[in-house]
Amino acid sequence: MKSVYTAKQIEDIVLSGKSLDSLPADAVLTPSAKDYLKELESPGFGSGNSKIAAERALDLEPPTLPDYEFKWKPGSDPKTPGEILDFFHSPEVHTLKERICDLGKRMWQRNYTDGNGGNMTIRVGDNLVLCTPTLICKGFMKPEDMCLVDLNGKQVAGRRPRTSECMTHLAIMKRQPKCKAVCHSHPPHATAFAVAGVRPPLCMIPEADVFLGEIGMAPYRTPGTPDVADIVGETGVKHMSVLMLNHGVITWGDHIEEAYWRMENTEALCRTVWVATQLNNGKMLTMTDGQERDLIEIRKSLGMEDHREHLPDNQLCNNDQFRPGVVCNSK
Repeated sequence: MKSVYTAKQIEDIVLSGKSLDSLPADAVLTPSAKDYLKELESPGFGSGNSKIAAERALDLEPPTLPDYEFKWKPGSDPKTPGEILDFFHSPEVHTLKERICDLGKRMWQRNYTDGNGGNMTIRVGDNLVLCTPTLICKGFMKPEDMCLVDLNGKQVAGRRPRTSECMTHLAIMKRQPKCKAVCHSHPPHATAFAVAGVRPPLCMIPEADVFLGEIGMAPYRTPGTPDVADIVGETGVKHMSVLMLNHGVITWGDHIEEAYWRMENTEALCRTVWVATQLNNGKMLTMTDGQERDLIEIRKSLGMEDHREHLPDNQLCNNDQFRPGVVCNSK
């Protein structure tokens, strides 16, 4: 018995990437199938159809996470002024500029910045870093506002001057090879912890302990100075989120989206802990040391180091110095 093929069956064959030569020689095509084949032969149809077929083919592949980390070949930094400008205006770097602008808008909308506060950087080479300019509201930046500096802070491209606080970002990048992007802002609750000199407690929220680990505390130094760069740079080696006392928060990651996520994680943790301290006479529950050890293992599986890994269990959830009058008890 001869096989009959409808337009839908022919379309499925085409979108699967198979050749129509696979049809039986005695196949019977319905009128709609014949019309579909004529459309395939019409100008302009094939390119769009090929795109759909390619997208369907991707759907058949194993699921993967998006990779936002900017990767460069070591030793391939552009050297001449012309090469640097070509790189600065390349499509790849333009995508990063747009991402910074998008994140700047998100920071501003969440009240993480006010006035011209906050800044972001992305490492794009052995000695090149893309950064936000000085004196600009992060909610209204445009790609053409971005700057390019070397790891010593010298600006090599961009029409607007770079932020003075990029030196603090560079100080972390120089000391911590895993740091490829940095975000700095002043989220209200986390900054309140920084003003109070209170380190957010551990062992209370699994997501915070996985994606942040222990939050660092960097003593106050005048913003934009070598002193603040040195002290935050040293603190940032072991801590992916750092409270800059009397100033704000700085976070880092493999890419700028990840650095920004950690800013949200830090603010959410501080806001939640602040609310929790108002309940149940200030008593809060913590996970056990063993449960916290499990979270450290998860961090390691995600490629994150944790300097607490070799501490004895009875020190993993030690929040004794968190805040006088607040009691943290294991479940």
